[in-house]
Amino acid sequence: MKKYYYWAFFPITIFYCELWLRLFSGERFFNWGLVTVALFSVVFGLLSQFLSFNKNAGLIIVQSFLSLWYSVQTVYHNIFGTYMILYSLKGADQIAESEMLGEAFLAIAKSLWQVLILFVPLILLIIGIKRFKNRHKAKKREMWTAAGVTAAVLTITLLLRIAIPYYRDRNAIFEMNRSVSYNGLLYTEILDFGYNILGIDNGYEIDPDIENILHGENKPTKYEPNVMQIDFQTLASQETDTTVKALHEYFGSRTPTYKNKYTGMFEGYNLIQVTAEGFSYFAIDKELTPTLYKMQHEGFDFTNFYTPIWGVSTSDGEYVATTGLIPKGGIWSYFTSGKNNIFFPFTMPQQYLNDGLKTVRAYHNHTYTYYSRHISHKNMGFIYKGIGNGLEKVVNPKRWPESDHEMLKGTTSEYIGKDRFMTYYMTVSGHLNYTFMGNSMAARHKDKVKHLDLSSNAKAYLACNIELDLAMEHLLEALEKAGVAEKTVIVITPDHYPYGLEDKEHIDPYHYFSELAGHQIDPDLELYKSCLIIYSKGMEKPIKVDKYCSSLDIIPTLNNLFGFEYDSRLLPGTDIMSDSQALVMFNNHSFLTEKGFYNSKTDEFELFDGQELEDVDEYVSSMRKVVNNKFKISAQILDTNYYAKVINREHKLSQK
Repeated sequence: MKKYYYWAFFPITIFYCELWLRLFSGERFFNWGLVTVALFSVVFGLLSQFLSFNKNAGLIIVQSFLSLWYSVQTVYHNIFGTYMILYSLKGADQIAESEMLGEAFLAIAKSLWQVLILFVPLILLIIGIKRFKNRHKAKKREMWTAAGVTAAVLTITLLLRIAIPYYRDRNAIFEMNRSVSYNGLLYTEILDFGYNILGIDNGYEIDPDIENILHGENKPTKYEPNVMQIDFQTLASQETDTTVKALHEYFGSRTPTYKNKYTGMFEGYNLIQVTAEGFSYFAIDKELTPTLYKMQHEGFDFTNFYTPIWGVSTSDGEYVATTGLIPKGGIWSYFTSGKNNIFFPFTMPQQYLNDGLKTVRAYHNHTYTYYSRHISHKNMGFIYKGIGNGLEKVVNPKRWPESDHEMLKGTTSEYIGKDRFMTYYMTVSGHLNYTFMGNSMAARHKDKVKHLDLSSNAKAYLACNIELDLAMEHLLEALEKAGVAEKTVIVITPDHYPYGLEDKEHIDPYHYFSELAGHQIDPDLELYKSCLIIYSKGMEKPIKVDKYCSSLDIIPTLNNLFGFEYDSRLLPGTDIMSDSQALVMFNNHSFLTEKGFYNSKTDEFELFDGQELEDVDEYVSSMRKVVNNKFKISAQILDTNYYAKVINREHKLSQK
C-alpha cells in the first residue's frame, strides 16, 4: 500500500480544514452532515491530487490555495457571522477603498491563530516535500484506481443527499451556512457557483397546499381582506413560463390577512423610514438615549421583534426591511433588483409616488456607491444622496464611522416644509468596531458612558448609538418646528444584530451581549431579538404588541397602517396587527411560531409552555416546507420581476 499513501494527503488535509472550520464557526459540530463532509473530503482530496499533476510544485500550489481559501472564509465568518458568497468577490474593491479595510486587517489579526492552524498542512508539506521527491511515480493503474474511487465515493455521497430525507430536506433551498454544515465548504462553493453565478435552478418545487397550516379555519370578521383584484387562476391557465405559472398557483392558494382596527391609522401621514446600522434594544436607555426611549414607549412597542441576519449583512437587512422580501442567497439582492429594474409596488417609496407624491428621498452617511446603493435606491424611486454625491457637504467624511447627527441636521431642510414627504435613511454611526479607538462616534460620547459598570466594548456600543439618539432628537425638533410632527410617522429598525460585539477569542463569544442584556443570552434565538419603533406624536396612546414578528413583516404592516392598497397574499411576511399566526424565519431556516422554536442547527423543536401539538414531527416537517416556500418565492419574484406581471401600476421614479 505504500505506493498509494500519497493519494491520502489531500483527503486528510481537506477533512482537517473542514473540521476546524466547523469548530471555528460555532455551528453544531456533530450532525449527520459530518458524514457527507468526510465523503466529499475524499472526493475533493483525490481531485486535488490530480490537479497537482503529481508534481511537488503542484502539491504546494494546490495546498496553498486550499489553506488560503479556508482562512478567508474563517475570517469572513468571524466578522459577519456567515460565509462569503462568490458574488461578493466583486465588492472586494469597495472594502479596499474604504475605512473598512482597517477593520478587515484587525479581523485578520484577531483570527491569526485560526489562520495558522489552517496553514499547518502547507507548512508540513513544505517541510516534508523532500520525502515526496523520490516517491513512487503514479502509474496508469494507480491513476485509474484513484479515479474509480473518486467516482464511487462521489456517487455514494450524491445518493445520500438525494435518497435520505435528512439530507434532502436540508438541501432543498441553498443557503451558505447551512450548506457548509451539511456538505462542507468545497461542495458548497460548487453549489454557490452553479446556483448563483450560472443561474441553475435547484429544482425545488413550491408546495402551495402546505401554506394552510398557518391559517386553519377562517375566523368570522367584520373586516375585508387586504387583497387586490387579481385573477391568479386565469393568469396561471394562460402562462407558458413554468416558474411564473407556479407563482400564480402559489399566490392564488394563499389565505390573505384581513384589515383591522389599525387599517388606515396613518393615512395621509408623512413617513421617515430608518434602517439603523447595528442597532438593538440594548441601545435604548432612558438616560443615555432618551429620544429613542421616548419613541419606543410612546409609539408602537413590539416586545417580540426579531431581526435575522442574512447572507449580505447590511445590504440584505435593508432589502428585507424596505421590500418585504427574503433576499436570494448567493447574490446581492438589492443591487440585482436595481440592475434589472425590478418593480416593488408595495414598498413605501412606490406607494407614495403612486399616491401622487413627486419626490421621495434617501440618504446614507457613508460612500454613496457602497453596496451599489446608487443603483438599488434609484430603482426604488428615491433621489439618493450619500458621501461622494453631495452629502459630504454636511457630513465629515474623514471620521469613521460618520455622524448620524450631522446627516439629519444637514438634510431635514430638504424635505420638511413640503406639503407631504417620504424619506429614507441608512445610518452608519452604530457600525463596528465597538471600541473607543475604532469608532469615532463611541469616542465622541465616551464621557457619557464612563460611569457604567460594563466592559469597555459594551460601553463603546452604547456610546456610538448616542449619536443616533441625537439625530432623532434633531428630527423631532425639526418636525415640531415645521408643525408636522403630529402628521409624521418615524419607523426605525436595525439592519442586523451588532455582530461586532462577538468576541471569538473568549470562551463565550457572546458575553458582551449577555452583559448588556443582564443575563446569559441564547445565541440561536435571543441573539436576534431586537426592536421595531413606529412612532408618531399624533398617537393618542402607546400600543404594546407581544406578537412574534420580524423585519420581514414591516412592509405589510406599514401598508395596512397607512391604508395603502396592497395584496397581502403577495408578500412572505404579514401585517403584524392582523390576526394571522406568527412566523419568524431565519437565514438557516430555523423558525419561531406561537407554538415554539425550531433550531435547524440541532434539528430540535422547543414547544413553548402552554402550547400543544398532536404530532410535533408532522408540524415541524410542514413548517419547514412553509419556510422553504417563502425562501423560494422571494427569490423567484426577484428573478422574474413577478410583481410587474400582476400589478397594473407604473414603476415610478422621483422627479427632481
